[in-house]
Amino acid sequence: MAAVTGASPAPDAPPRPGLRERKKIRTREAIRSAAYALIEQQGYDSTTVEQIAERAEVSPSTVFRYFPTKEDIVVTDEYDEYDEPLLAELAARPAGEPWTDSVRYVIREAVRLALNERPETTRLRARLMLEVPAVRARMRETLTGTGRTLAEAVAGRTGLDPRSLEVRVHVMSLIGGLLEATLYWAEHGHREDYADLADRAIDVIEHGPPAGKS
Repeated sequence: MAAVTGASPAPDAPPRPGLRERKKIRTREAIRSAAYALIEQQGYDSTTVEQIAERAEVSPSTVFRYFPTKEDIVVTDEYDEYDEPLLAELAARPAGEPWTDSVRYVIREAVRLALNERPETTRLRARLMLEVPAVRARMRETLTGTGRTLAEAVAGRTGLDPRSLEVRVHVMSLIGGLLEATLYWAEHGHREDYADLADRAIDVIEHGPPAGKS
């Protein structure tokens, strides 16, 4: 999710992928598109890998080569390839900017891109995380790896050891809060602003829950 800021010059455009890489990207996208369409039509549990393969015009073994499980088709998407540029953007935020402000900026950019470019897919993925335990469990597993990567970004800004307890707790609290914001968004029919919910989650992590009524 290539975000743009005024804090630093825009990075050079990455080289265009070669023919083999472009073919792999097209195949992954065909499998994803087939899976999403079938799930919308008949539900997650009724959709098989064989059906996905037939619709994508590939073999079931090809589906498994790109996605080890059916859940992986849902929890990984075309935006994953932007993880590194997004983390680079986070690291490039002004040094004096509060860490939570930097995180808010990058998350808002990620949400904006997802909702502008693939709104229906973004809503479907959130709904499946809410409704399908296997999808939710797989998402939690993949977020562990995301946490390790984010810990490196925190370490770069704070000078702390990315393996320290403090950094690990902070990062996983942030990831857990954003996951809960996504589930809340789906629970309420996607009626609320997704980026605002992410902001609220960060507020709770930073300040704790609001005081209850006396």
